[in-house]
Amino acid sequence: MSTAPASSAEALLRVEQVSAGYGLMPVLHGLSIEVRAAEIVALVGSNGAGKTTLLRVLSRLLPCTGTLRFNQDLAAMTPDQAFGHGLVQVPEGRQLFDRMTVQDNLLMGAFRRHDKAAVARDLQRMYQLFPRLGERRRQLAGSMSGGEQQMCAMARALMAAPVLMMIDEMSLGLAPVIVDQLTEVLAEIRKNGVTVLLVEQDVQVALGAADRAYVIENGRVTLAGPARQLIDDPAVQQAYLGV
Repeated sequence: MSTAPASSAEALLRVEQVSAGYGLMPVLHGLSIEVRAAEIVALVGSNGAGKTTLLRVLSRLLPCTGTLRFNQDLAAMTPDQAFGHGLVQVPEGRQLFDRMTVQDNLLMGAFRRHDKAAVARDLQRMYQLFPRLGERRRQLAGSMSGGEQQMCAMARALMAAPVLMMIDEMSLGLAPVIVDQLTEVLAEIRKNGVTVLLVEQDVQVALGAADRAYVIENGRVTLAGPARQLIDDPAVQQAYLGV
């Protein structure tokens, strides 16, 4: 199985030889990945492998060395500029506005958008995509279950009209039936042209949802390829699936 990113002139996101860390503690070591338009790419690996650090780099919350391209030079952007270009993150732990209603949380996702009619249409689309949120639109977000809060966090990100949506630990702490529902939503999102970068510690969930995947260990890509091939890779099965 290849450890290099698949070469593509049409890559929406290109990360080349990126290194980053926290103070004097390095985390990423010359990491390279590519994400093409309208695909789901998973980043898998154990806790502490560097997956969330990479998302923080891409969101421009952490400085780095190397090349970041998101249609243009991403490394030169501020977090607000990256968001304005359609790079939107669903953070680990959801980070909702607990004392605001579900609907107000969703509208917060659209705070940069000025077409009120389009925002209203997208809000109704979120309620079709996540019927549970429609039922609870007037409920305080902090009073919902973990699964409902994850739906709300994903819907809030979608309300920002993302080009690339990065999701950090989508399945963490959720019941399998909820994870299955969210995985179906990912497929629907992709049909609507939104590209997804999925960070997951649950390798089975990640590889089941993704088109392609990268295995990250100690801040480096150790395996890369189609998700269906990686799930059958003996090294992945032994390290992450207990086979």
